[in-house]
Amino acid sequence: MKVNEYVSEFECFFGKLLDEHPEMVEDQRLGWNIWWDHRVDLEAERLARTDAVPTPAYYYH
Repeated sequence: MKVNEYVSEFECFFGKLLDEHPEMVEDQRLGWNIWWDHRVDLEAERLARTDAVPTPAYYYH
């Protein structure tokens, strides 16, 4: 079985862009950390759970 070596125009462009601007990768990691790797405030989570109002059994009644 032969491996397909096709590289799309976008992949060529993006690979060349990242080679020319390696700082973009670090900037992307920082952006990822803002949304996904943030510190969890356990007290705020506990407060949100205890302050929640229970949803009625049939919501659209």
